[in-house]
Amino acid sequence: MGLLSHRVERSELKPGDHIYTWRAAYSYSHHGIYVGGSKVVHFTTKKEAGTAGLDSAMAISSLISAGSPECPTFPDCGFQLPDSGVILTCLDCFLRDGALHGFEYGVPPAVFLAKLRGGTCTTAASDPADAVVHRAMYLLQNGFGSYDVFENNCEDFALYCKTGLLLPPEQGIGRSGQAASAVGVPLAALFSTPFRLMSAGPLGMAAVTAGMYCAGRYITDIGVRKDVVKVEVENLSAHLGWRRAKAKEEEWVKKKQQPAKVTRLLPLKRKRDSDLHLISR
Repeated sequence: MGLLSHRVERSELKPGDHIYTWRAAYSYSHHGIYVGGSKVVHFTTKKEAGTAGLDSAMAISSLISAGSPECPTFPDCGFQLPDSGVILTCLDCFLRDGALHGFEYGVPPAVFLAKLRGGTCTTAASDPADAVVHRAMYLLQNGFGSYDVFENNCEDFALYCKTGLLLPPEQGIGRSGQAASAVGVPLAALFSTPFRLMSAGPLGMAAVTAGMYCAGRYITDIGVRKDVVKVEVENLSAHLGWRRAKAKEEEWVKKKQQPAKVTRLLPLKRKRDSDLHLISR
């Protein structure tokens, strides 16, 4: 158990484990559920025609292909239904030469607060492994809604598979610890500004900001929050329906806000001259 993340060996993996690997020099992590047989089910953007799924990322500009369509080891590596972001890949293609880490569940608050990065552990308890694998495989066949960096990303997918917990639809951020961290760092710096006069120089300011950052991560953890609800995976489509409705509403509003196309009319004088020219011919 490290302060940054929990490194594990392949020999330690068991079906139902929540695993992740760091990408782009530890700038973000990609999460999935190990389902056995060297296979991982994880959540990406929806499959586009002629392309593999795209790896979920905190940095959208660094999106890369998530599954190799020509895996030399497993013919079914990269299996993904059309219009779904849930994909099955082999462990090697999931890791892409990155290190293997295990997401920790049921950690004490002191351990959670000691972690330097979000998205590595939770105080929530995991459900039994068979329930976790069942959710992951069910969602592989039925989807997990639309991918969203802050509201519905790969970590949110893995957390749901492990716990069955969802947030109310009106929440603006999902269950993801790394999304909470991304929002929490600037907010901690912002809200700690009034304490500048109370802090003893840069070290004091850093201590106040770090404390607010850790507290913010803790209160947004699904093991601490009181507004999470347990949802059976077979009933999940009804709870995900609000996301589709919301996306359609936003698309409709966006279209309404676009300026109407203005037809350019030929100036009257130029039009009269053109008509006279045609008559003379």
